This record gives sequence, structure tokens and C-alpha cells, in this order.
Amino acid sequence: MRKAMVLFACLFAGAVWASDQANEHGSANEAQDAEGEDVAGYILHHVADSNEYEFEVPLSHNHIPIHLPRILIPFHEGACTPMVDTHGGHGEVYPGLGQGCLDLSITKHTVMMWLAALLLIGALLIWSNRDKTKLVPRGAGANLFEMLVLFVRDELAIKNIGKEEGPRYVPYLLTAFFFILFMNLLGLFPWMATATGNIAVTCGLALCTFFVTQAAGIRAAGIGGYLKHLTGGVAPWLWPIMIPVEVLGLFTKPFALTIRLFANMLAGHIVIFFLLGLIFMLRNPAVALVSVPFAFGIYLLELFVAFVQAYVFTMLSALFIGMSVAMGHHHDDHHEAGASHDHGKAHHLG
Repeated sequence: MRKAMVLFACLFAGAVWASDQANEHGSANEAQDAEGEDVAGYILHHVADSNEYEFEVPLSHNHIPIHLPRILIPFHEGACTPMVDTHGGHGEVYPGLGQGCLDLSITKHTVMMWLAALLLIGALLIWSNRDKTKLVPRGAGANLFEMLVLFVRDELAIKNIGKEEGPRYVPYLLTAFFFILFMNLLGLFPWMATATGNIAVTCGLALCTFFVTQAAGIRAAGIGGYLKHLTGGVAPWLWPIMIPVEVLGLFTKPFALTIRLFANMLAGHIVIFFLLGLIFMLRNPAVALVSVPFAFGIYLLELFVAFVQAYVFTMLSALFIGMSVAMGHHHDDHHEAGASHDHGKAHHLG
């Protein structure tokens, strides 16, 4: 009887201990999940656009928010009335354009674009060679700036568009290259944000290339040759198939520019924050010995990616413009071949 009572007591104590361990383990898992959600929320909050600019105080949980101007244009009365955020957020949300409210508010990424433009203008004023009597610029910054300008002109514009038409589009390509480069680099500084990590910004840049590309095609081939190119040169009975395909092809180019720049710039920053967030998710300072060097390596890679993505966007823009310009040359060659054929036929009859 005594042995049975001891065995029962041991089993009861073991069950209580296992229950306590399970509760502690469950609490630890819940705390870790909550910590993971906090890290994920912090990452998304940092890379997303917002109507306030936050300056975080180092080594503390304090931050200094700057509320940016909100500009709302209602198309009808009460269209821009704020609503309560029902998706788990805090504060109020405003209706969109579909509800008749045009939002032209100043956001964090808008400020970054303005800052990039001001820095670019300042760099042009400082490093441009305004003394025409001196053909060779002086200073490391001026020489680096000239090297990049010559690279865009000779290697991107002239090689992809042509020696005759290439210089015409150099100003746009230089503007796109340096503007994207400055926005990419700004995101690598503390308290700054990457405007090219916003799909609306990259879409706007891609639309600029789209309109320049279409204008180049119309200028080179004329409106008639441009519209004829949409038929693909096939028989008229195939036009209902070919025209939608060609029109769709016009929009795949800016779509590729939009997604490529947006995804590459956003992914790098998310990876850096995730590597640093592992320290808090795993609740172990020793993880910093691995995550911090890896995050620093990704940071250096992002510095390289900032230049690469500016180059890729500009190179593809030059390539698309060159394809549109070549449309006009193809149209002219076709007319010249037809004229030569008619002239030879007339000579033979004569």
C-alpha cells in the first residue's frame, strides 16, 4: 500500500511538473511569436511610406515624429471624411480616389525625392565644369562626375540608340540615372528612406521612359509608321490578333522597369532588418556575432546594388528608346526598297 501511494505521488508530481513546463514553453512560444510580430511590424513600418517622418533617438525607444502636410481634394462633399482603421492599425484612414478623394499629401518618400533632387542640383553646380577654357576638370568629385556622364553618353545612349539619335536622349538618360542613384544612396543613411522602394515612385519613373519611348518612335517613323508598326507587318486578316499583342508589348516594358527597381531596392532593406531582428526574435545577444556581420555585408552589397539598379534602369530605357528609333529606320528602308523596285520596274518597261 505504501509503495502504491509513493508511486501515485510520483506520478502526480510528474504530471504537475510536465504541465508547468508545457505552460512555460507555451508562454515562451507566445512571447517569441509576439516578438516576431513586433519585428515584422517594425520592418514593414520602416520600409512603407507614411505621412509622418520619424527621427529615432539612438539607444532608446524614443522617436521624434514630424507630421507632414496632408492635402486632400474632395470631388464631392464629404468624400475625404476620415474613417476608423478596421484592419488592426492605429489612427484614421482616408478614402481613396475610388471614393472621390484625391490624396496629394506630402509623404516620407516625397520628401526623399525632393531631397535627392536638391542634392543632385547641388552636385551639378559644384562638380560641373563651368570654365570652358579648362577642358580637364579638377578634383576627384568632378572627374568622377565626368566619368559617369561620359559612360552614360557613350556606352548607353550612343551604343543602344545610335550615333545620330543617341545624343538627343542623353539629357533624359542622365537625369534618370543620377536621380535614381541619389534616391538609392539616400536610403543607406540613418534616418533616411529609400524612395525607390515605393512602387508608385518606380512606376512614375517607368512611365517617363514609356512616354519618351513612344515619342521617339513617333518622331522617327511618323504617326502613320508608328501605327503601322502595331500591325506587326502581317496580313490585314491577322490584325485582330497582332494588334492586341503589340499593344500589350508596349506596356510590358514599363512594367518590367517598375517591378525590377522596386523589388531589388525593397528586398535588400528587408533582409538587413530581418538579420538584425533575429537578435530580438531569438532573445540571445550571441546571435549578434553572426547577424551583425551578415547585415553589414548586405549593407555593402546594397551600396553596390544602388549603382547597379541605376545603371540597369538607364540601360533598359536606352534600349527601349533605341528599339523605337529603329522602327523609323526600318520604315524608311522599306520605303526605299519599294521605291527602288518601282524604279527598276519602270526602267525595264522603258
